[in-house]
Amino acid sequence: MMLPLLSVAGGHSGVVHRRTGPELSDFALFLVAAAGLWLVRRAMRRRFGPAPTNKD
Repeated sequence: MMLPLLSVAGGHSGVVHRRTGPELSDFALFLVAAAGLWLVRRAMRRRFGPAPTNKD
């Protein structure tokens, strides 16, 4: 019975700070998402692209 109470109490300090702009973690999340999209698009292009031709 104490475990749910402890997990809720540890989630926030209770002090509210005014946001002045994006945080560093916002930029990091954007970069990781952009890199993930780039990797997926590259893999999809390789998988469904034209078949390699033999020039021999």
